[in-house]
Amino acid sequence: MTCSVGFFSDIPIALLFVTVGLGFLAGRLRAGPIQLGGVCGTLIAALLLGQTGCSLGGDTKDIAFALFIFAMGYSGGPQFFANLNRSSLRYIALPLIEAVLVLTIVLVATRLLHLDAGTAAGLAAGAATESAVVGTAAEALKHLNLSDAEQLRLQSNIATAYTLTYLIGLISIVFFTSAVAPVLLGIDLRTAASKLEEELDVTAAPDQLDQPIMPRLVGRAHLVRDAVGQTIAQVEHALGGRSAISKLLRDGAAVSLAPDEVLRTGDVVVVLAVRDHAVRASSLIGPEMQLPEEHAQADDLRLATRTVVVGRKRINGRTLRQLAQQASAKAAHGVFVQSIVRSGHALPVGPSTMLQYGDVVTLVGPEARVAAAVARMGSELRTTQGTDLVFLCFGILAGLVIGSLGARIGGIPVSLGSGGGALVSGLVCGWLNARRPNIGHLPGAAVSLLKELGLAIFVACVGLSAGPQAVALVREHGLALPLIGLLVSLGPACLSLWVGHKLLKIPGPLLVGAIAGQHVSTPSISAIMATSGSAVPLLGYTVTYAVANVLLPVLGPIIVALAHQVGA
Repeated sequence: MTCSVGFFSDIPIALLFVTVGLGFLAGRLRAGPIQLGGVCGTLIAALLLGQTGCSLGGDTKDIAFALFIFAMGYSGGPQFFANLNRSSLRYIALPLIEAVLVLTIVLVATRLLHLDAGTAAGLAAGAATESAVVGTAAEALKHLNLSDAEQLRLQSNIATAYTLTYLIGLISIVFFTSAVAPVLLGIDLRTAASKLEEELDVTAAPDQLDQPIMPRLVGRAHLVRDAVGQTIAQVEHALGGRSAISKLLRDGAAVSLAPDEVLRTGDVVVVLAVRDHAVRASSLIGPEMQLPEEHAQADDLRLATRTVVVGRKRINGRTLRQLAQQASAKAAHGVFVQSIVRSGHALPVGPSTMLQYGDVVTLVGPEARVAAAVARMGSELRTTQGTDLVFLCFGILAGLVIGSLGARIGGIPVSLGSGGGALVSGLVCGWLNARRPNIGHLPGAAVSLLKELGLAIFVACVGLSAGPQAVALVREHGLALPLIGLLVSLGPACLSLWVGHKLLKIPGPLLVGAIAGQHVSTPSISAIMATSGSAVPLLGYTVTYAVANVLLPVLGPIIVALAHQVGA
């Protein structure tokens, strides 16, 4: 620790918390969908404070980065492996385009502008708005056999180039996906999204919980009078939407709920439906009535809400329609999907919505049937906040071992490094936990803290050390880096738009969401959803986001190795 400010020199750890705190405070500033974000804010604060001569050294940043990269892999593992299937192939092509084109443009710029490895990696990280590349690239510098002073200079250039290009990349991709891309596709995003909602028969996510006072799902008993002679399936179809007959009483005894069961005069049926559809039952079936006391308190009529994490192979990759058609679905008749959350985003719910490993699904229905549905889909979401530190430590240790392995390809040393190894280990551990929730539980809040704080501490350390060299890099390249950053941001987006529309035939709202995902840009999907008034673009976003969140950090070591060779 070196610092010209007495207080920080006496208490080094104070500088770290001041930097992160000021950075996240600055990161809250918002202009429409554009928000700087805590990581970029921290790096800017670190560069400014670094001008005083204060810097942090030691192993702090390495520990912080290992925690961050493992947590990132852990949180993205279930979706990453779930999307490696035939149905997702056309979406996977888009993050591959992103990775290849970013690498190509950066290497061409490296040759033409004589960029060093650090500047090249920072350019890629900022323009692609993938902060994790800062960490993987900085960690890869250790494998170039450079002097400590040269490593420090290149780390400084990563931080500075990232800061110079991040805002350009963020603004350009938000504007492109929400405003320019729909025009190029010749569609009105709001109209196209609404039409696609109808085709997919999905409910917009914000509307699923829009009645906090009156419960959305209600149960009502009706005496069969107007529906005499109709089957259960016919009555459920007439009720429409999310409706089901959950119990049929005939002469005081429960009767089978087979779809072809014909209703008779005097039968009593219990209807479960969202409120808008439940009110139709009186006119379609018969008058509402009070259930006999011996049936009113039955377990199969008590409504329950359970949250389950998808972890069964037979559920992964299946749509809700396909699951409802399976023979085993009869035991869950009358159970409704209230919400599906994937990677922190609430997906639109409908028959065509596909479930994946790690999805958090909220079910509502009769208590006994909800319990059966939970067992069939995976494991109930654990509410305990305890973190399995043994699993965490050994997971990171395994990643460090993987990262220590290396080889030489064409004379170039190739290694995942500790960052890449921890990412791979995190992916596997996250997938394992999704399949076996009793193994290695890390609460969502704990994972989120590890990701945000780990990366923030890492970039704070890098930025503080970079402070004195930042001005020199700006003077050397001037406006060249932001202009190349614009090309790095929009080049892959434009090519993906053409390929996705012309070759892959992806519907417009899903395609713009997928492009936001390949850029791992949360502000972009927020802007797209605001413009379209729909959550449908999320169906494209989550696939490419899960893949790009793994591919782009891997670019860090690759760019460092190749750029170093180009500049050698």
